Amino acid sequence: MKTKSIVIFTVILAIVLGSTFLAIFGLKIGNYEITRAKDAIDLGLDLAGGIYVVLEAQTDAKGVELQRLMEQTKAIINERVDGLGVSEPNIAIEGNDRIRVELAGINDPQEAIELIGKTAQLQFIDPNENIVLTGKNVITSEVQYYNNELGQQDIAVSLELDKEGTANFAEVTGKLTLEPNIEDRVIYIVLDDQIISSPAIQSVDEGGVAISDGKAIITGNFTLEEASQLATLIRAGALPVEMKELQTSVIGPTLGLEAYEKSITAGAIALLLIFIFMIAIYRIPGFIASIGLVIYTLITILVMILLEVKLTLPGIAGLILSVGMAVDANVVIFERIKEEIRIGKTIRTAVDSGFKRALSSVIDSNITTIIAGVILYYLGTGPIKGFGVTLIIGIIASMLTAVIISKYLLKLVVSITGGKNTKIYGV
Repeated sequence: MKTKSIVIFTVILAIVLGSTFLAIFGLKIGNYEITRAKDAIDLGLDLAGGIYVVLEAQTDAKGVELQRLMEQTKAIINERVDGLGVSEPNIAIEGNDRIRVELAGINDPQEAIELIGKTAQLQFIDPNENIVLTGKNVITSEVQYYNNELGQQDIAVSLELDKEGTANFAEVTGKLTLEPNIEDRVIYIVLDDQIISSPAIQSVDEGGVAISDGKAIITGNFTLEEASQLATLIRAGALPVEMKELQTSVIGPTLGLEAYEKSITAGAIALLLIFIFMIAIYRIPGFIASIGLVIYTLITILVMILLEVKLTLPGIAGLILSVGMAVDANVVIFERIKEEIRIGKTIRTAVDSGFKRALSSVIDSNITTIIAGVILYYLGTGPIKGFGVTLIIGIIASMLTAVIISKYLLKLVVSITGGKNTKIYGV
């Protein structure tokens, strides 16, 4: 029994040490690579650098109408941000008339700010300066491939129009096909009073006909990037309401990464001091608690990587707070165990009784903290959400390690040591 316990404990310790090594240093063997945890975890705006903008709607609309405008505006901003290629942007409506946009890891903040807040009307204008279509008539615009005159695949930008747009476009394109000069067949696509494209309708002699099905393509020797940008601008169209920029902040990646490195160092020092304190006060149980805290840290980081949770500075604060909750749970349990030993129970019985008596207190305190974390997540925005998420993950992981894993490891050690020397259990 004792030998079996030694083997199991040794295997668990080896797995924990091996996992910790991989988390800190990573591993690369041939084409197989395990990335270091600090590089694998997604960083939020304040650590990766980027921008956040708070926009306020300039409108007298209220109630349901205002809500509808804000939802439309949010959807359009989302389309514009997608065009920037930003990974996992955070776009949220704050209050009734404000939208907060957070873009992490963006290369050109000023371009992003200008694109997000652009409110001009998208218009399609014929050579006689008549407005043929507006942004509301465009259902979608995408990059697509087509076969050119040489039978080779080329890049184009497709358009799909609504019923009203289809009728107007059919009438105008039908007339333009009859014009002999190419400059008289141009339709200017204008956004923010600037021409973003000026395609010409094919004449009758070139085989052109009226575009009556509401579907058209724009050709013009586009590169994939040029076509994608044009499609995004057409698709994003115009905001349904003017948005005023209330607050903008640009965070440099250097500052964010410096804070990240310092946070990791601070966390490592804090964990080390906790290990020393727990072992000094509780001896064997303190050592087991330290192993439990390492397992807790590994579980928390793994869950954050798998769920692609963005780590922010407030999120790190949430993790540190959950470490404190994990230590607190261990202190409560170990004090109960010491009380049980002092009244004459064997160490094996004291461990069972200590965990059993402390369980309700540990669960009650953690459940209340989880409730607070859930409220922060649902009602908070930006960094507050990040704090709530990491706090919830950390608390669940800490309960798992403090109540289940630490108990199992401690009982293994009791069976190894024989459970007769009470001093090594801090009594």
